[in-house]
Amino acid sequence: MKAKTTLVLLGVFAALLAVVLYFDSKGEKKSAAEEKTKALVDIAEDDLRKIEIARPDETLALERDEAGAWRLTSPLAAAADEYEAKALAGALAGLRLERVVEKEVEDPAAYGLPGTEVRLWAKGMDAPVKVHIGMENPLDKSLFAKREDDPRLVLLAATVRPQLDKKVLDLRQKDIFKFAVSDVRKIRVRAKDVAWEAARTESGWALTSPVAALAAKTKVDSLLDALSGLRAKDFAAEDKDAGALEKFGLAKPEYEVALSLPAASQEIVFTLHKEGEAQYATTSLATKVVAFEGTVLTDLDRKVEELREKKVADFYAWDAHSVLVKRDGAEIAAVKVKAGDAETWYLDAAAKEEADRVKLEDFVRKVEGLEAAAFVDAPGPLGAYGLDPGTEVRVKTRDFQDKEKEVVLFIGREDAAKKQVAVKAAGLDYLFLVDSGFLADLPKAKADWKAAATAPPEGQGDKK
Repeated sequence: MKAKTTLVLLGVFAALLAVVLYFDSKGEKKSAAEEKTKALVDIAEDDLRKIEIARPDETLALERDEAGAWRLTSPLAAAADEYEAKALAGALAGLRLERVVEKEVEDPAAYGLPGTEVRLWAKGMDAPVKVHIGMENPLDKSLFAKREDDPRLVLLAATVRPQLDKKVLDLRQKDIFKFAVSDVRKIRVRAKDVAWEAARTESGWALTSPVAALAAKTKVDSLLDALSGLRAKDFAAEDKDAGALEKFGLAKPEYEVALSLPAASQEIVFTLHKEGEAQYATTSLATKVVAFEGTVLTDLDRKVEELREKKVADFYAWDAHSVLVKRDGAEIAAVKVKAGDAETWYLDAAAKEEADRVKLEDFVRKVEGLEAAAFVDAPGPLGAYGLDPGTEVRVKTRDFQDKEKEVVLFIGREDAAKKQVAVKAAGLDYLFLVDSGFLADLPKAKADWKAAATAPPEGQGDKK
């Protein structure tokens, strides 16, 4: 009896499933059919090869090359902004109607037609698809439209308006001065009251003029990024002739930046000028003068002192695995030993003499955070600063790529009145004047870093 009931239930379930699948399939077909009827234009975006938007005052045209890049061809020839061009192509290739107003329009002019004409050429297509865009529907800002080979009058969603209203400037490539920042090996800057030069090093940037010193990597890289990403707010002159340079203050510019890119066998010279609120720029490789916005001129006005690297030592405290302090004839050393996930600092690894991890790592972090309040570029005899040789600090690090590095610093005598101390980094000819507060953490003897003895468990002490 139970088996018979089960078979009946299975039969009912199968019948219900068949009904559901039938109507689901029918619904999908109906939905697909509805989607197709809503497609006023149905071209695969990747197949679109040419776009023309013919307005009463001008015709805007773009063409796509074999590599897939878009170019403006009318009203002028210029590289297109890929993002803007693709957005336009995507909107027009799949143009959808919101609803049909008339199945066969009798008076197109009453709806502002033909108005603007959109022409679309797809791959393998000789004649374009033409869509006429008319006036705006005052009720919801949708647009009246008609495909040339379709008798219907339709409404397009208001969201297509921004694409149809794009101007030449919207579609032009604006970062026309772009270059590979990583290829720049030297930079020379001349601004109103500033002049400096820098060269790329293995670890960052170094100033070479007017002073030989480490440069703040982030500030130099930020300037290069700003120059490479400089975007035209407008194209002031299509041809960079003598007249244009004179007109926009670039014949004798206030700002000049020369970049050396040996890998590309290039030297790019930027010239920039500010006139009131307007800013203009061109380069030795460009044929145009652009107006631009942004803070690049503020970056160029930075004083050399602002560009200098103020960090005394470039390392991460968590990468440290060995510390050595030499002072007053004594040596205090500690090493970090890793066992599984556990890390322990030892003053003597062989004897398992543990160091006070908190004190030691506090000291390493303070060394990592040392920053110059000022510099001494021509220190003369180092003994005047207590650096003959002074206290020596060595920190060895190992990064996540197992790359080893050693930081070597010499610490001088404290100027108690200024609460400063001179620090010399190995390999540099100048001194950093830093806040002397960290000296309180500098060990005088091995005992200063020794871990406190662990008290025995209660009840296990000596018995009398």
